[in-house]
Amino acid sequence: MVVLACALAALSQRAAAQMPDFMAPPYSPPAATVVRVIRAGRFVDVDKGVVLRDQVIVVRGDKIASVEPAPGHPPAGAKVIDLSKYTVTPGLIDCHTHLIGGDESANASAPLERSAAQETLDGVKNARRTLLAGFTTVRDVGTYRAYLDVALRDFINNGYAMGPRMAVAGAYITVSSGGGEVTGLATDAGLPPDMRMGVANSADEVRQRVREILNHGADLIKIIATGAVLAPGTKPGVQEFSEEEIHAAVTEAAKYGARVAAHAHGPEGINAAVKAGVASIEHGSLMTDESIRLMKEHGTYLDADIYNGDYIATVGKQQGWSAEILRKNDETTEAQREGFRKAVAAGVKITFGTDAGVYPHGLNARQLPYMVKWGLTPMQALQAATINAATLIGWEDRVGSIAPGKSADIIAVEGDGLADISRYTKVAFVMKTGTVYKAP
Repeated sequence: MVVLACALAALSQRAAAQMPDFMAPPYSPPAATVVRVIRAGRFVDVDKGVVLRDQVIVVRGDKIASVEPAPGHPPAGAKVIDLSKYTVTPGLIDCHTHLIGGDESANASAPLERSAAQETLDGVKNARRTLLAGFTTVRDVGTYRAYLDVALRDFINNGYAMGPRMAVAGAYITVSSGGGEVTGLATDAGLPPDMRMGVANSADEVRQRVREILNHGADLIKIIATGAVLAPGTKPGVQEFSEEEIHAAVTEAAKYGARVAAHAHGPEGINAAVKAGVASIEHGSLMTDESIRLMKEHGTYLDADIYNGDYIATVGKQQGWSAEILRKNDETTEAQREGFRKAVAAGVKITFGTDAGVYPHGLNARQLPYMVKWGLTPMQALQAATINAATLIGWEDRVGSIAPGKSADIIAVEGDGLADISRYTKVAFVMKTGTVYKAP
């Protein structure tokens, strides 16, 4: 019995040692006295664009303390995490997510069939899936019910829920009946005020909405410059805000130190948004050579969801999505990918944005192989999803690469992640701010 008891105790201690940190809530960073040493077989240095072999990463509390070749100088007594058979990468960043809400759907009335509480609680589930998929930071670019994303962000930051670090948009700024509204309803159906928080129809109204949204805690502004694929009745190629109105959003947001992301499919809307000074073009589906030239000239990021079209075409048909939406998806998908290829060749700044929420959360990394297929190298694709994304958000001093002083956001995939970038769809290790959420 004594031998059995000792064996059970040893097994219990071993299990506890392998148990991810998050099993002991709240989900908060470890104390500065907690030191871990990660042995990385392959280390992706996204700042320099190289892969180094046999590196030692020292994590002290929630920050990266040092990175050096093995054996390095690991502090005595530090817990060692052996990732010598893995490719170690900064936590991935998705610059176009929608964490709030339930399962993906093309039902225009779906937001009206659920309460704000249901939408937010589904956001908690979606945030967990996203983090465990290796995405330690997201830029969440809009929710139909205003400010639910602000609440989710704060809940995660305060340690009450598991999820990525979030930069949030608060609400869409859209014209009446435009791509950011709940459209496709009966003409005499009304919408609750929190679903029309960002509606604006002049430059002055745009400024007012920007102020309200940022004063209610948003980190950035999302403006809907053209119609949308998934908004019934709207046309993706049609410009909905003028350059003057978009510029009003940019200048007003700048007073708060905030940036503007522009949803834009059609070339007129893309060009107006770029000239107005937005930080990024979301989707960019119907961009022209002139659009690409302007993005390159102005340093505007292209944040294109080039995986998304295949999901909509396959699942949308299976689930009976409307013929209008499937048609608009067909009209934009291949055009978007060809534009992406041209933008890459022209040297436009590329970041990683998937529109997760249209398809199930946690599948974000499926886009990485598409980015390689359409012009990026595997290293460039990882840079788009790490340091480029962090720079677009304005958080490059905190996240986006594994470097001393930055947040300890570290993931790993088995084997050589750059030889087969689809390995990032099966992340084996996830650390965010020094807390281990997933381990081999």
